[in-house]
Amino acid sequence: MKTRYYTAYLSALLLLLVTSCASLRTAAFDQYSYQKGTELKVDALRLMDKATSSYESQKAAIENFETELDKMVEYEKNKPNNQISYAMWKMIANPEKNLVAGFLKRWKNEGQLSSFFVTEAKGQVEEALNLILEYEGKKDPAAENKLKAILGIQ
Repeated sequence: MKTRYYTAYLSALLLLLVTSCASLRTAAFDQYSYQKGTELKVDALRLMDKATSSYESQKAAIENFETELDKMVEYEKNKPNNQISYAMWKMIANPEKNLVAGFLKRWKNEGQLSSFFVTEAKGQVEEALNLILEYEGKKDPAAENKLKAILGIQ
C-alpha cells in the first residue's frame, strides 16, 4: 500500500515537472542576440539617414549591413525555442515588408529617397527594432505579446 502511494506521488511529481518544462518554450536571454540586435538597430538608422543621397554612393555600406542582417537571421533560426524572435528577424529582413530590407529595396529602386519618407520609415523601423530588443532583453509575456501582434500569431 505504501509503495502504491509512493508510485502515485512520483507519477504526479513527474507529470508536474514535464508540464512545467513544456511551458518554458521561450529561448533564454542571449547576450549575443541582444548586443547584435542593438548594433543592427544603430547601423540601420544611420544607414537610413543616408538614403537622401544616392543608393550607389552607399552601396558598400548597404551590402555590409545586409550581410550582418542575414547573419542575425541565420543565428536566430538555429536557437532552440526561438520561433518568435526568428519570425520577427525574418520580417525585418524581408524586402517585401515595410521594414529595413523593404526600405533598402525601395532606396535601390528609386535611387534616392526624400527626407520626409526617410523620417517616416525610420520611425517604423525603430519601433520594430525596439520591440525585438525589448523582447530579447526581458523575455516576458508582455513583450512577447507585442511581437505576436505584429507577426499576426496567437
